[in-house]
Amino acid sequence: MRIRDWPEHERPRERLLAHGAGSLSDAELLAIFLGSGPRGRSAVEHARALLAQAGSLRALLDRTPRQLAALPGLGPARACALAAALELGTRHLAADLARGEALTDPDRAGEYFARRLRGLPHEVFACLFLDTRHRAIAFEELFRGTLDGAEVHPREVVKRCLAHNAAAIIIGHNHPSGVSEPSAADRAVTERLRQALALIEVRLLDHFVIGDGPPCSLAARGWL
Repeated sequence: MRIRDWPEHERPRERLLAHGAGSLSDAELLAIFLGSGPRGRSAVEHARALLAQAGSLRALLDRTPRQLAALPGLGPARACALAAALELGTRHLAADLARGEALTDPDRAGEYFARRLRGLPHEVFACLFLDTRHRAIAFEELFRGTLDGAEVHPREVVKRCLAHNAAAIIIGHNHPSGVSEPSAADRAVTERLRQALALIEVRLLDHFVIGDGPPCSLAARGWL
């Protein structure tokens, strides 16, 4: 049965308009993007098949545009549109930070780090530099590693804080393994950075560890 033949309260587009995008499943959101499925299959059925093949929504969306284009029923046009939609989401978050608004919601910062770092094949350590009113100054990827980790040098972080005249920073790094639980090394480097930054009167507000699930905040754990 085609989606247009479904009861109105079950159609993804109508449900999105009535209740918002958050009310839809991963497959239904993807189906709205696809618009239609191959012959004999609705867009929702096709979306479910793509998700099942990839294993998860994240695994699907982490693919490059060329890899997406090779999937059944996608092709270059839809693959490029999907990659562009993901980049729009990232830039939307970045635009909020660039407006000069104070960053008062820790979840926003964690989501931004997740958008920037999740899915990378190597470990990346990044800093979000803030002014005295906790408004964003800059975001920089400072250290890169392998699948096993990235070596963080507090002296370099201090230098970048001075270069930006930052009053506070939020740091984050990803775990390519997908496990967001902070390691003993993560906690140790956080403390080393906190002590080094205190010498130049820069506050370390949080450290986010990015994995497959929600970002893990060391500040929320009481470790800062």
